[in-house]
Amino acid sequence: MNSDRTLIFYHSPNTRSAGTLILLEELGAPFELRVLNMKAGEQRQAAYLAVNPMGKVPTVVHGDALVTEQGAIFIYLADLFPQAELAPAISDPLRGPYLRWLVFYGSSFEPAVVDRALKREPAPRSTSPYGDFDTMLDTLAGQLRKGPYLLGERFTAADILWGTALRWTTGFKLVPELPEIVSYVERVAARPSVAKVAAKDAELAALHADQAGA
Repeated sequence: MNSDRTLIFYHSPNTRSAGTLILLEELGAPFELRVLNMKAGEQRQAAYLAVNPMGKVPTVVHGDALVTEQGAIFIYLADLFPQAELAPAISDPLRGPYLRWLVFYGSSFEPAVVDRALKREPAPRSTSPYGDFDTMLDTLAGQLRKGPYLLGERFTAADILWGTALRWTTGFKLVPELPEIVSYVERVAARPSVAKVAAKDAELAALHADQAGA
């Protein structure tokens, strides 16, 4: 068993892992940041594939625990630092809805958005993980209209995941800019942690660009 419980976070600027970096800031968690230059293909090199064979970010290593996939990482980290109160406790009635929306992102939202972006016909409703795009979006928008956050008045780790995801998907016109989505994105983006991570990512991206031009 690995006795070193240092939290190691693998990140690349301007990728999905930015949401995890925002979460770590919100949690006030101590961690070791390991940056991958994806423009240089570091995510496909043997050293990183030995950590995450998928060659993707985000990845978290905590002692002997390897955690990948955004939903799993958000659940793990928010539970690991309960003092930040970004995850409802097991006994909290909001725990079920919290888990629902964290998992809905990867199981329904992202597959639907990818199919739409690639102009692929979804599978028949009986086999599609999300049914159809409009139903998926209506389900999400209906929850956001209850606001101000996914669980009403309580801000949680789920809002960090969804706030960052909806910001880039609306930015790339993959998701329509419905009023409830726009206001939600703006609300989450106003948090200081988001600006801090954006500045850090800009710095890292510039460094990688300089390295590419060297």
